[in-house]
Amino acid sequence: MTLDQVITVGREALLTILTVSAPVLVISVAVGLLVSIFQATTQIHDQTLSFVPKILSVLLALFLFGGWMLRTLADFANRYMEKLAGLG
Repeated sequence: MTLDQVITVGREALLTILTVSAPVLVISVAVGLLVSIFQATTQIHDQTLSFVPKILSVLLALFLFGGWMLRTLADFANRYMEKLAGLG
């Protein structure tokens, strides 16, 4: 493999990782922001109040987007396994 091919593979891998992780991260940040606003307005500063909604939202996001995430990662892996087989 040439240096350009390695850089292309690395760039596509990073973009795939960012694309796959984005829905879960966005939902987690949004729920964290809403919980923080709720805690600031009500002055309730219980630690479990911040963790439980975030954990539940991440689990819900994984349930909703898990199939798409798995397909995206499998497509990426298949694409590069085929390219790797073509090199040898």
